[in-house]
Amino acid sequence: MTPWGKARFDAAKPVYGPRAVPGGLGNDPMSTCDPLGMPRNLFLEVSIYPMELVQTPDRVIQFFEWAHSYRVIWTDGRELPKDPDPQWMGYSVGKWEGDIFVVKSLGFDERTWLDHFGNPVSDDMTLEERYHRVDRDTLEVNMTIQAPKAYTKPWVSEKKILKLAPPKTEIQELFCVPSEEQRFNKLVRDPGSGIVNK
Repeated sequence: MTPWGKARFDAAKPVYGPRAVPGGLGNDPMSTCDPLGMPRNLFLEVSIYPMELVQTPDRVIQFFEWAHSYRVIWTDGRELPKDPDPQWMGYSVGKWEGDIFVVKSLGFDERTWLDHFGNPVSDDMTLEERYHRVDRDTLEVNMTIQAPKAYTKPWVSEKKILKLAPPKTEIQELFCVPSEEQRFNKLVRDPGSGIVNK
């Protein structure tokens, strides 16, 4: 990490992993229902929640069950913007290179984390995803992150495997609702961390 990245990482208080703090003391954006952003949304979908891909003539839409959020990947031949306004999911374009769907993204909001461990996102971050359908039921994803403001070298993911859901599986209405999250914080996270609610 760069000094900027390390300072952001040190300020993060995750409730998972080796640096975990008690729930009520954490500052994970997820605990206040802020959007997860990319690639964290994809990490969550790979491990826990389903994602649906919808293809139209000019875009692919990734619809994520967690927080009922979505991301648009433009496939109409446009270029990435030079200086986009930061967005939770970034700005994405995709194209086919043989049988690999290559997605390039930039313009990310620094309020998100890369993962639930508190690794930072910087506004200069670029993300490249390479999707390959191995067979009818298996999609492989490889990712590369470059963020010179936060990291001294690119990060290349291990291969992520997505499996096709059984027929008639539906994306559930799973919203992150601030009032429910506050109640969970009051009843579970805060008492677990020793915080007394008045």
